[in-house]
Amino acid sequence: MAKKQNVPEFEIQVDGEPYIWRLQRQPQWSSDANEFRGMALALRHKEGQREAIVEFPAGQQPKYGAPQLKPALIDPERVGRAIASAIEAGWEPLSRGKTVTIVVDETGA
Repeated sequence: MAKKQNVPEFEIQVDGEPYIWRLQRQPQWSSDANEFRGMALALRHKEGQREAIVEFPAGQQPKYGAPQLKPALIDPERVGRAIASAIEAGWEPLSRGKTVTIVVDETGA
């Protein structure tokens, strides 16, 4: 998959396997549902192409003017749990196919 420009990607090891992740979506207001949505991470195996999008719950809405979430500050343990949850939910990172979307809790489980 083509990487978006200026979107930092991070490597992480989960169960001895290398994965790449990036912040897909900042927590934001949804224009279609008029509700606040949580962040979403895009995940893929370092040697694979099939992505998974992991969506987190909205949590507390940030105060107006609050700084945006910095991807480098996202807890790696949370990302690792999200990857493990995506695999448990049926994502096969080394297979071919469409991107899958998995909803997790605030901890990534």
